[in-house]
Amino acid sequence: MSNKPDLAALFAATEADTFMGLEACKNYDKIHASSAFIGAPCATPYGTVGAYARNGPESLRKAIGSLTANIERHNFDLDGPTFPDGTRRAVDCGDLPWSETDFASNRATIREAISTIISRGVVPILVGGDDSIPIPMLAAMGDTGKKYTVLQVDAHIDWRKEHMGESMGLSSTMRRASEMGHIEKIIQVGARGIGSGHTSDFEDALAWGVKFFTGSDVHRKGLQPALEQIEAADNVILCIDIDAMDPSITPNTIGRAPGGLSYYQVLELIFETAKRARIAAVDFVEILPEMDINGIGGLNVSRLIAATMGIIARQKANIL
Repeated sequence: MSNKPDLAALFAATEADTFMGLEACKNYDKIHASSAFIGAPCATPYGTVGAYARNGPESLRKAIGSLTANIERHNFDLDGPTFPDGTRRAVDCGDLPWSETDFASNRATIREAISTIISRGVVPILVGGDDSIPIPMLAAMGDTGKKYTVLQVDAHIDWRKEHMGESMGLSSTMRRASEMGHIEKIIQVGARGIGSGHTSDFEDALAWGVKFFTGSDVHRKGLQPALEQIEAADNVILCIDIDAMDPSITPNTIGRAPGGLSYYQVLELIFETAKRARIAAVDFVEILPEMDINGIGGLNVSRLIAATMGIIARQKANIL
């Protein structure tokens, strides 16, 4: 008998090549789902580090593998099955092709995929990959002609003009969002400690109109002040860097910082946003399986994505 328990056997897991054993969908023009898991291993990495988070999407498919046989069971995070009767399930669109050298092509690939998926009325859940992948996703949302609110959940504010000579990298995501005409409001939750930005970057964000709720704010005052910024008419894009959560929950990331949000605080942000407004798109980024400890980060992030899929399915069916 092995000293290491076989959790897959314990949970009656079955082999699955997709996230949570969901139906695979490679033809975006025929997609029929409430949401879609889209892996984006790379967009615009900094030259000195490369595509360090390229294994993120596949790591999450593996992390939740032990639960593939239990998709019909009660999900206590959602007070019912992940996809209740009368709701449409999510699908897994696999990973987008990417290049280690042609970053403009990476961005174009992401933008085209997101544009097609949203044109089908499906909510994209873009999974990275580093925090540069939201930039083309955010750009694609402008194709709808609608206005959007960005709710960023992150330990860092990502407002640098450029870094290492690159203006489309992970340290500039929210500044690039602020320059898009269809982004009318930005709410940033979870910033803490010494970040990658300068005081001038923070001041620029404030001047633009960003509403900040730091990690300290959340722990002292709760989530309500941030949630009050979301209005019923808002179309919300959720940008979730997993380093927003405490490293004890998500060690599988490069930007670890103490004092992060809990699993349930992030889940509450997602759930309450869906109740107050409409979630239009989601990303989960900075997933680095090589940094994980005993798979705990992968398990926590994959469960959060599964819960997000269930929330979106409920939103689409008007049963929140």
